[in-house]
Amino acid sequence: MAARNFIHSGRKIVAIGRNFSEHAKELGNAVPKAPFFFLKPTSSYISNGQNIEVPSGCEVHHEVELGVVIGKDGRDIPASKANEYIAGYTLALDMTARNLQQIAKTQGLPWSAAKGYDTFTPIGELISKDQIPDTNNVDLSLKIDGVTKQNGNTRDMIFKIPNLIEHVSSIMKLQEGDVILTGTPAGVGPVLPGETVTCELGTQGKIISQLKFGVVDRPKKA
Repeated sequence: MAARNFIHSGRKIVAIGRNFSEHAKELGNAVPKAPFFFLKPTSSYISNGQNIEVPSGCEVHHEVELGVVIGKDGRDIPASKANEYIAGYTLALDMTARNLQQIAKTQGLPWSAAKGYDTFTPIGELISKDQIPDTNNVDLSLKIDGVTKQNGNTRDMIFKIPNLIEHVSSIMKLQEGDVILTGTPAGVGPVLPGETVTCELGTQGKIISQLKFGVVDRPKKA
């Protein structure tokens, strides 16, 4: 099953922007009236226990998210059938070079550089669908050195998962192993070399996934 090995077999990461209204507001953005997304390279994946690299000159921010792992190929998928295309879920971080993103936004340029550095998508393993019976009630939290920075719930998502799958698949084919990052709650902020980032995903008071990452300077070229 390619979806189970999505970190190695997935072809794209589709990241939904501004899907929590309080997060949109904290960055001074308008709350969107329709979903929008950007793409991240799968080469940005790192697994639990590895290090997030901070490139020189970048102010890197954390964004904890629920990820949807696609289980079979599909296009023009109606929201009513979206669940048939979901293999499971995952806990992820969408790391962002915020200063580069701000420059790109000001100049009307894509966010690829700000979002696509190596190590900028720390991610967990596949979580089976039966472990998350209600995707509209998933707790997401993130701590830096034990201090809580983000603490939200997917009930506050503007666009729910079936609508996201319908929207994205109306533009491009979703393929087995692809991941949709569904947006981040408020509380984003910087991470610095030497810190430790931990995040959790849970539902109904039960922790389902826990991840831990170190933060280091990106190695300089030889």
